[in-house]
Amino acid sequence: MTIKTPPQAPPTWTHTPEQITAETEAVIEAAKKLHDQVAAIEAPAFEDVIKVLAESDNARYGQVNQLSFYHHVSGDKQVRDSSSKAEEEFRDFDIEAGMREDLYKVVNAVFNQKPDVDPESKRLLEKMNLDFTRNGLALPKEKRDVLKELQKKLSNLEVAYSKNLGEETGHILFTGEELAGVPEDVISQFSEVDGKYKMTFKYPDIFPVMKYAQNPDTRRRAFVGDQNKVMENCDLLIQAIKLRAQIAGILGYKTHAAYVLEERMAKSPESVITFLNDLREKLAGAGTTEIAKLLKLKAKDQEALGLPPDDSFNVWDYRYYDRLLLETEYEVDAQKIAEYFPMQSTVEKMLGIFETLFALKFVEVTGDERSVWHEDCKQFAVWKDDSGEDEFVGWLYFDLHPREGKYGHAANFNLSPGYTDKDGKRVYPVTALVCNFSKPSATKPSLLKHDEVVTFFHELGHGIHDLVSVTKFGRFHGTNVARDFVEAPSQMLEYWCWQKDELKNLSSHYLEPGKTIEDDLIEKIVKSKHVNGGLFNLRQLHFALFDMTLHTSDGSIDVTKAWNEMREEISLMQQGNETTYGYASFGHLMGGYDSGYYGYLWSQVFAADIFYTKFLAGPMNTTAGLEYRDTILRPGGSKEEADNLKALLGREPNNVAFLRELGVKN
Repeated sequence: MTIKTPPQAPPTWTHTPEQITAETEAVIEAAKKLHDQVAAIEAPAFEDVIKVLAESDNARYGQVNQLSFYHHVSGDKQVRDSSSKAEEEFRDFDIEAGMREDLYKVVNAVFNQKPDVDPESKRLLEKMNLDFTRNGLALPKEKRDVLKELQKKLSNLEVAYSKNLGEETGHILFTGEELAGVPEDVISQFSEVDGKYKMTFKYPDIFPVMKYAQNPDTRRRAFVGDQNKVMENCDLLIQAIKLRAQIAGILGYKTHAAYVLEERMAKSPESVITFLNDLREKLAGAGTTEIAKLLKLKAKDQEALGLPPDDSFNVWDYRYYDRLLLETEYEVDAQKIAEYFPMQSTVEKMLGIFETLFALKFVEVTGDERSVWHEDCKQFAVWKDDSGEDEFVGWLYFDLHPREGKYGHAANFNLSPGYTDKDGKRVYPVTALVCNFSKPSATKPSLLKHDEVVTFFHELGHGIHDLVSVTKFGRFHGTNVARDFVEAPSQMLEYWCWQKDELKNLSSHYLEPGKTIEDDLIEKIVKSKHVNGGLFNLRQLHFALFDMTLHTSDGSIDVTKAWNEMREEISLMQQGNETTYGYASFGHLMGGYDSGYYGYLWSQVFAADIFYTKFLAGPMNTTAGLEYRDTILRPGGSKEEADNLKALLGREPNNVAFLRELGVKN
């Protein structure tokens, strides 16, 4: 294809703290002014109420997302602080706007008119009206005022929790002896302090220590330190649980979970808890068998290392013995496998897979033309070429290595949604992948472990969803779907990381470019896919059931006790006499996944069904890829997810493939 100049310039990333503050105030003031004008309309109609509000929101989403994004990625602490404050002010404004009785009256008046509009516009009207009713606009003013203050308090707690997590700089100092077994290329990247090595809690530091450190006390200290790294967040979450329960009660819901799930595919806490407990029951036997096998391996390992016998299997033992089992029984050497996945070539080939499947083209922007927030970032203009004419899709960013003050996990961030503006012109999306993969060293490029390849594929899946979605309104763009469906497209794409031909095509040895991974190594990787799968999913069930336990309570629950007791009961792993506070860094609970963590398991049902039905026979089938792109990804949240699934599959979705993947009986 002939690459043209993109029809839309990328965002600029030169904001100062003062500019962030000024632009935040301007965005809020402009929105307030427009809301005042709309609320004063005496004869409300769709065109001058809903359409005008939607056009304002379309543009505002991108402004809000960018100004709030800096606190996740900026290298300047003052910029991060200003961005965090901006997010707090935007949230407060949204709460105020969502509680305006005068706005509700004009929106509700249009809703009751049942105007003859296109399906996406009708859906927008229904959602706008429902937003107001779910915000308590049907309540007396006294209750609404109380509700507004509680919601602001809750929002501020969530922002503070996220900020504390992002600014976390904790570490543990270990001697070389204490780090015995940890690969030298990992240790060489640790800073040295008084003759000891500084392990931070960033993924590239702590994961190798948990996987390779032979000293069980080193693993224990690393695990407990990581769990307890942001203690100031404990009280913030506890307060949030109480506020959520209080807010739900005022709104007339039995629990916060009942309030949240009303708009999800699951619909009710009862259906979620039944799903989770049924899965827990199915996995318990596998988990018990896996623990017994790992305990035998532990006994042999301790004897070989000259360590005293220990018949307990602690949570900090899991990553170490899971890795050891893969290496000894399945001969899966993560370090050796990583040599075939240098980041640069792997990413290029990964993009190539998406180019084939979805008829896309990724064109990297280099040199002075780049518009990025940090020198580590990569920027791509993305095009679609299956329509007979090159069509711009949007902007994609990668920010892949850890640094101080940066978001510490792996996630996709929508920076600006796509939509149709008031003149009928297409506005294109901007999206970013923020990850924390190891930096290149003086002797090696950044090498991706296989599980990191899977993570990258997953997060890029969200990015692709963001890019190829085409909706009229920004509200429905891309990943703005039901929260218990949003992970399905990315989980479905993870399957490509377990297919022989696709793994071979992704690989290229960093010392011998062009040399692909051997077939026997691929076979070992594929065979290992569900090793300790029972324990892995029981860990997910701990998180999901903990989330539901908190949010079906009245807020008086002992959070610390629930976190620790439920971990031992559900995950089947012990934690000695340690009391940990991992909920203080469980960002999902304060980042929009409250009463929603179950969605990671729930959506796997759909992911497995799609892959087995459409792609198992031919993962690189472009016809199937385009059908999937246009049926599932393109509509975003503008249609019911269940309807899109039925249209793609030709039937109602089922859990047959999901249970087959887990190796459990239906």
